[in-house]
Amino acid sequence: MKLSSYAKKIGISYNSAWRMWKRGQIPGYQLPTGTVIIDPPELRSVPVHAVAVYARVSSSENKDNLERQAERLVTWCNAQGWSVSKVVKECGSGINDQRPKFLALLADPKIGQIVVEHKDRASRFGVAYIQTLLAMQGRKLVIVNTADTAEDDLMGDFISIITSFCARLYGRRRAKRKTEQVLAALQQNGPAREQEAPKSLA
Repeated sequence: MKLSSYAKKIGISYNSAWRMWKRGQIPGYQLPTGTVIIDPPELRSVPVHAVAVYARVSSSENKDNLERQAERLVTWCNAQGWSVSKVVKECGSGINDQRPKFLALLADPKIGQIVVEHKDRASRFGVAYIQTLLAMQGRKLVIVNTADTAEDDLMGDFISIITSFCARLYGRRRAKRKTEQVLAALQQNGPAREQEAPKSLA
């Protein structure tokens, strides 16, 4: 298998795969023509230590959907012949990059494959970055369904974005008003203190 085909198979760019091959992270050999060949048996031996499924919903109101989502993922993995070693369920917005359970999965080198139902279950943005970084570690983010997700969950994330922007905007306005009040107080107290100073010296 050519290095370009290997890169496409695991979802990374050719340049990333080339750098990994140069560092010795991908077993293979180079033909006199310059083409890099990856041996298929070696390709199958890419380390996959454990399979974890990750289910996520935006709010706790959708906990029933969270359970069903996790069950569907486990069933899909079993159909692939994969033994699921960990089931992780989390409530949180897809735009939140501080979800502790998902971050723990990404940081755990024992987890070779992280299986999600849709790509936005992992993150609303930057999924390609996650996939590339995992692939460089010999790991993989597996997306079961590439179809569009439900509009309700998308609307929930949209509301989270608007709420966050509004909070920041009002926070800035509040800080600006506070600063103006402090400056006004300093301007009012300044002349009074200057007038009091000669009396105290007398």
